[in-house]
Amino acid sequence: MRVLIWIIAIFALAVGLSILVSQDWGYVQLVVPQWWRVQMSTKLFVVALLVAFIAACLLIRLLRGALAFPEIVGQWRERRRRLRADRSLREAVVALHEGRYAKALKFAKKSYEADGQPAAVLLAARSAHALRDDARYREWIERLDGKEVQLARLMTEAEFAVISCDYEKAAEKLGMLQSDGSRHIAALRLSLRVSMALQRWDESLRLIRSLRKHKALTEEEARPLLCRVHIERLRTCADENNAGDSDALAEMWKTIPAKEREDRCLVLEAVPFFARTGKGCTVRRTIERLLDAEWDSALARLYGFCGDVGACLSRGENWLLDHREDPGLLFSLGRLCAELQLWGKAVEYYELSLRWQPELETHLALANLFKHLGRHEEEQKHYRAAAEMVAAG
Repeated sequence: MRVLIWIIAIFALAVGLSILVSQDWGYVQLVVPQWWRVQMSTKLFVVALLVAFIAACLLIRLLRGALAFPEIVGQWRERRRRLRADRSLREAVVALHEGRYAKALKFAKKSYEADGQPAAVLLAARSAHALRDDARYREWIERLDGKEVQLARLMTEAEFAVISCDYEKAAEKLGMLQSDGSRHIAALRLSLRVSMALQRWDESLRLIRSLRKHKALTEEEARPLLCRVHIERLRTCADENNAGDSDALAEMWKTIPAKEREDRCLVLEAVPFFARTGKGCTVRRTIERLLDAEWDSALARLYGFCGDVGACLSRGENWLLDHREDPGLLFSLGRLCAELQLWGKAVEYYELSLRWQPELETHLALANLFKHLGRHEEEQKHYRAAAEMVAAG
């Protein structure tokens, strides 16, 4: 339908033009007094006027193009320069990831000289650092002096300080990031590495929880980190309060979330701290729950340090009905009996523990027990056995 309309319109225009041309329009006379006179038909004059108009338009466009030619050439050169810079930048990125650091530095330098991009400076700095060329690294990193690239510079310097094990410098750079309010996920991860290396356990605990909250750490990744941080905090507290306020350790234990207190590795490391400060009863219920849920001989060995000797002995003997050959449980029962001065039962449990699994700690416990009982030959026998185990490695 549209084609038909166009055909009709073209034919109508043609008919109109033919009618218009067939009429007599008269003539046009151009006179310049005393110089020349031109007379032509009106139709020819209109055609000449149209041709002159078109020629004038073309001439003007040609003149404008000629005047703009230097600018066009400049823009073309600028485009070529940027294309070369971008190509060099891409090649630098590829070379850096390939481990070809000298090549990466070369292309990054070409890109920077062509366009001055901050990305080229970062690539050059990373390449120089990978080449262990500190002079060129400092030269490139100093070129990142604008506010818009301040974050990139601080992160790069902090990361390289961690790689060089200069954790104090890394902490300084990360502190500058924090003062600017730039604490994104990458900065938090780097801060965690630095705080753990500097043994800032309270800060590490806060960072782990923050990363886990933002799903930057999975539960599986966070669990061993939390375990280590809790152990170090408990160790520090136990060392500081060994001869003072022994309740501080118990209070710290209570601040740990219940789910995290169920970590067996944490309990295994924490029990000696509580035993040393006389607060073993703090972890008694936790150990009982863990052993009821899943038996662990190493955990059962520590049950003897959980205070409340009578109750622990009764619970341990109930477990013995199902775990008669467990050396860890037998050791704990021997220790509990020794605490209650049940010397015969203590010796029996210790010897049964040694029968199923010889341990240095069990030999020393028996030697001390026989020393207390005045049975020196047996005391020396177990000391010799302990010495042989130490010598054997």
